[in-house]
Amino acid sequence: MKKGNFEERRQQAWREFDDLVGSLERRKPMAGVSELPRRFREMCADLALANHRMYGGEVVTRLNDLVIRGYKMLYRSQRKGGESFVRFVVRDFPAAVRKDWRLFWLCNLMFWVPFGVMMAMAWIDLDWVQAILGPSGMSGLEQMYGGEKEQLSYLRSEFGSNFQMFGHYIQNNVSIDFRIFAGGIVACLGTIFFLVYNGLAIGASAGYVTYACNPESFWTFVAGHSSFELIGMVIAGMAGMRLGLAVLKPGRITRAKAIGMAAKKALPLIYGAAGMTAIAAVIEGFWSAQGLPSNVKYTFGILMWLLHVAYFLLLGRGEREA
Repeated sequence: MKKGNFEERRQQAWREFDDLVGSLERRKPMAGVSELPRRFREMCADLALANHRMYGGEVVTRLNDLVIRGYKMLYRSQRKGGESFVRFVVRDFPAAVRKDWRLFWLCNLMFWVPFGVMMAMAWIDLDWVQAILGPSGMSGLEQMYGGEKEQLSYLRSEFGSNFQMFGHYIQNNVSIDFRIFAGGIVACLGTIFFLVYNGLAIGASAGYVTYACNPESFWTFVAGHSSFELIGMVIAGMAGMRLGLAVLKPGRITRAKAIGMAAKKALPLIYGAAGMTAIAAVIEGFWSAQGLPSNVKYTFGILMWLLHVAYFLLLGRGEREA
């Protein structure tokens, strides 16, 4: 193909790409902005062809300029980490949770049903609670939640400072969420096991403390961070189930490719769960153990639960959820 024919054939595409990139540079995206990656690849191919066939400096310079401008617009989001972070928090994460609403409620059932059963067993048959916690676990709960003074004394002797307490909780919570997520690779069985087990263990602990210890000491401690920690655990379960379903039902593609695609879709869920777990550890380390009035702690906890309901129901609905 001669230079003149090449320019005549591709002139319209170059003008359209120029207009598209210009609209992005002016922060007024025009229709068809989703075509930018495909058009950018075409510009790169045209530039490579013009260089290879030596069509002259004018054509090469023009194409090179278009490719550079397109590259800047295409990869701009990678440089603006703050903007991407805000977009993830206010849109991508809640939208990803709503998109997999069936998994959300399924994982909630796998956690809250065992939780409720073990809470009830503390009054119906305490042997079930003892089977879950063991004598040492029950003794530890009595030491920590015998009363407010006992709780503060136990925490200070165990951890020494708020920061050490924060470090312990973030290590513990992250390890739980990671096991829940990674267990999904075993055809969902690991995720199901860890969700049910944590529901049983946490329900048994809550039931035993309410039955045999000082309930106010326990509930004021967990009120502030419980929404972040428990909802984050459920969302980690959603990510794990997404992996497991890819193992069980890969469709018409290879199982390895299905797992890779499922892991990519699960990333917003596991990122969000990790963020919620980190926030829970901050609250648990620096707020929950403080000697504040009970009504203040309960009010804060209720507000956090209401905030989560509003967050997952309302945010991220401004654009089409696909």
